[in-house]
This record gives sequence, C-alpha cells and structure tokens, in this order.
Amino acid sequence: MPPPSVAVIDIGSNTIKLLVARQGPDGALQTECFDSRDARISTGIGQANPQLTRESMACGVAAVRELLAVALAFQPVRTVLVATSAVRDAQNGRTFCELMQTATGHVIRILSGREEANLIGSGLTCDPALAGLQDFYVFDLGGGSLECLAFEKRRMRQAASLPLGCVRLTEKLFPAPAQPLPADAAAQIAQRCTAAFHSADFRFDLPRGAVAVGTGGTPTVALAIEAARAGSARRENPALLTLAQLKAQFHAFNALSLAERRKIPGLPPARADVYPTALATLISVAELGGFDCFRHSHYNLRYGLARETLDSLPAV
Repeated sequence: MPPPSVAVIDIGSNTIKLLVARQGPDGALQTECFDSRDARISTGIGQANPQLTRESMACGVAAVRELLAVALAFQPVRTVLVATSAVRDAQNGRTFCELMQTATGHVIRILSGREEANLIGSGLTCDPALAGLQDFYVFDLGGGSLECLAFEKRRMRQAASLPLGCVRLTEKLFPAPAQPLPADAAAQIAQRCTAAFHSADFRFDLPRGAVAVGTGGTPTVALAIEAARAGSARRENPALLTLAQLKAQFHAFNALSLAERRKIPGLPPARADVYPTALATLISVAELGGFDCFRHSHYNLRYGLARETLDSLPAV
C-alpha cells in the first residue's frame, strides 16, 4: 500500500492552486497532482477599505469546488485549505470563509504574513534542484503581497511580508490598466518597494555569493514568455531569469494597451493587466539587492503546507 497523500488548496490573490503530495521512499515530497484555476479574488484589495467583491468570492468558491473534485480522485487522507493576503487583508475576508465552508464543508485557515513566509521557506527547501544552495534569498510575488526571506546555511534568518502584490499596486497606482502605463511607472514602483523594504527593515546582508530565488506566478510567466520567444518548451529552458530579461520585457510591454498585452505569447490573458507592474516590482527587488538574476522554483507555499500536513499525520 502506498503512503498516504494529502491535498493542499492555496487560495492566492490571483490563482487558486491544488497540490496533492505524498512522502516518497527517500523521504522527499512526491507530487501526485498539481492543478490551478485563475480566480483573481483580490479584485478591490488595493482600495482604502479593501473588500472582496461578490463576483470574486463566487469565482473563488467555484474554483475551489472544482479543485476539490480533482483532488478526490487521489483519495487524500487530509485536505487543507489556506488563504493569504487577499483574504487576510479584506474587511469581508471572514464572509468569504463562511461562504466557502457552507459550499464545501471545509474550513479555510487564514495565514498571517509570517506564517505565509515561513511556509514558503519550508516549501523551497523541498526543491531537489536547490539542494546545493546554502545562502539565498527568496522572493514570492503574489497579487496581494511580496514574501521575502533570507536563508543562511539553509536556516531562515529573515522573513517579511510586504504590501507589494501586483494586483494591490496596480489598483493603487494605475487605476486605468487598459491603458499603457505612465512614463514614470517604474519610478513609482521602485519608490514603493524602497519604502516597504526600509519599513520592514529587511536587510540584504547575507554572505557574498548569496543568490536570489524567485517563486510565484510572475517568474513562471516571465520564463514562459522567454520560452515562447525562443520557440521552445518551458522545460527546455534553464530555470534562470536574468535582470536583463525582466527589463527587456518591461520596456516591451509597459507601453502596450491591455488588449495588445493579451496577445503576447506565454502571457495568460487574465494576468495581462497586472503583469507590467509585477515585472517592475521584481526589477526593483533585484536592484535593491544587487542581483543580476533570479533562480526559479515551483516549490513554495503549497509544498511547505504539504510537508507540514504530512508531518502532522499519525504514525502508521
């Protein structure tokens, strides 16, 4: 009999993601299924009094119900639902949780910023491709927040959750996303990033040679666009995203209208409105930290939650 599996549903600001995983023979996490739905429940999160809209909550509930049906085929012994920045910050976040429980029978665990950052860090250490890294930073950019971590000798030294999500910043700074971004968009975003890092006292002081790891939808999409430009499958390209590539994409896309951005190969149309903001945010992070590239990993929050959930199961 194979070891038990668990299902994790991560209700993110842009995307709702499912991971079904079990512990492999070598003790490493073994992915049984990964699926996702674009839901954008964070619409409205950038307003002075953030509220989840009725439409976005309904979309979120529908997406979770679909993913629960997918997970059921793998017979997980435990299913965990978590929500992050959008639900955490919305004034009616609890209403969304109540709607979800009524519709699915599952309780949503709303993660604090620190819990979210710690679980991202835990998930990243499960990535076999990064097993050789000792000193590194992690930046997970979502729709509502940017999670920042620093590891020294694979032990977490710093963790911060900053209000720099791409949906949040787009709504605050660029309320007409159908239009090209203003000429000073990059400067506005850089100013916000500098202030947020300073306020959180996040320091770039790891030993020389520390690398930056990027997770979340933005580096995934950026690499998909690079692969589309090169005419190759995503898996054929190295999981390395350079600052030069980010800047080239930003300068190519920020002057485009939303309709034009939606035609870019590799860019999901649902992300086209916030993608230039997301690019400018990663560029600002790289310049603040002095990084010339990001290593990419898919092992973020959902893998940390899967590890935590598997570790909490009673011994067989």
